[in-house]
Amino acid sequence: MVGDNVETGIYQTREALTMADEMGLDLVEISPTASPPVCKIMDYKKFLYEQKKKQKEIKAKTAKVVVKEIRLGPNIDDHDFNFKLKHAIKFLQDGAKVKVDVFFKGRSIIYKEKGEYVLLKFASELEEYGKVERLPKLEGKRMIMVIAPKK
Repeated sequence: MVGDNVETGIYQTREALTMADEMGLDLVEISPTASPPVCKIMDYKKFLYEQKKKQKEIKAKTAKVVVKEIRLGPNIDDHDFNFKLKHAIKFLQDGAKVKVDVFFKGRSIIYKEKGEYVLLKFASELEEYGKVERLPKLEGKRMIMVIAPKK
């Protein structure tokens, strides 16, 4: 048995329980597989509360990843391209990932290389704001690429 204000040693279960009762605390089994099992005298409710509090802190510290999506066409005009580029730059500066996809309609799927060219051009324009996390990949009628912000 271990714990605060307790002499570490081997005790009978009844003796350990009475010691915990005298202190107004709980006897908690820490390592049941050890020989003999290890127990600790502590306030179990307080322990659970502190554990929950730590979990909340950890959860609050983790950054939530926001993914913004930008759709392009394989035959996109320069003005439209620059317009979408400005949006992507703003998203990356705000710390969000950008998922850029080229959507092929009808028979335009024949020109896959056009779509890949557009995505690679988009990535090269965003080079100073973010890095390519996933290279262009065709999934059905869409070619998708993911860009993560630079730290």
